[in-house]
Amino acid sequence: MGEEKRLRRLKAYFQKHFDLFIISIILLGIIGVAILVHYKLSLLNFFFLPVLLAGYFLGKRQGVLTALLCILLLGLYLFFLRRNPSGPSLSADELVNLVTWAGFLILTGAIIGSVSEQREAKVRSLSQAYIGVLDIVLKYLESADEERPKAVRVALLAGRLAGKLGLSRSEIENIKSAALLLQAGDMATNLPFLENAASFMQSEIKKPEAGFKDKEIVMLSTTASLLKEIKPIMEGYYLHYVREASVIDKEIKSVPLGSSLIALAETYDRLSTTPFAVGPESKISSLLDVQKMAGRYFPEEAVQALLDLISSSR
Repeated sequence: MGEEKRLRRLKAYFQKHFDLFIISIILLGIIGVAILVHYKLSLLNFFFLPVLLAGYFLGKRQGVLTALLCILLLGLYLFFLRRNPSGPSLSADELVNLVTWAGFLILTGAIIGSVSEQREAKVRSLSQAYIGVLDIVLKYLESADEERPKAVRVALLAGRLAGKLGLSRSEIENIKSAALLLQAGDMATNLPFLENAASFMQSEIKKPEAGFKDKEIVMLSTTASLLKEIKPIMEGYYLHYVREASVIDKEIKSVPLGSSLIALAETYDRLSTTPFAVGPESKISSLLDVQKMAGRYFPEEAVQALLDLISSSR
């Protein structure tokens, strides 16, 4: 853990002082070529390295400026070298090679920088998509339509169960959010994707060049925190009620309460909307079967909360 923290600090320091790092490479390259290499034009391609790095990480403008800096420093070196009477003179072929090298250096910085900026634009577009999806989910959850999709019905019922058990407002919202996301496709694929999405959002909002508005920064930060908080709920549901759905007698204390509430809400929703038997090995086909599963498949207090909600709604 300590080593991972040191690596993160080193990465953050490197990103903060990247310009200085590029300039250091260039200066060290100039000095190294001047001192150590006899035929100095043979190592001109070394300067493509800082140009590539600058273009990829800093964009087109910085890539071209880095190329111009390399050309300028090399030009100054050659200028002072020519002032030395004993210094070697450049032939016409070497001058042509230098001009060609300079042109390709600038072109490389521009192309790599353009590709990098396009990549950054796609990343920003993806971030905006996350914001849009979050807006849709929030509005979806707040909608008052009578015929709600299954995901919303399960999320609302799980939230009501959590409220009945006296959970905090944030815990209730986390359970509702997890219930919504659990219905969005294959969980085995989505769980690692959501974790990566949370890490991606947290890293993006720290970049000043991302250009997010204050509202978007707050929304992305909130969403990233939410995804990290609901991850144990989703993983618990997937492990205990999907992969081990056939295990009736569970270690209830090892199952996250939010996972059990979502599973109970989904079971009741199925019972309410289909006449067929549902549940592990079709053992749950009525509300009475749900009661029999109390303390075994579902927590006793969760089943009692469901019965209380059903009684109060009649």
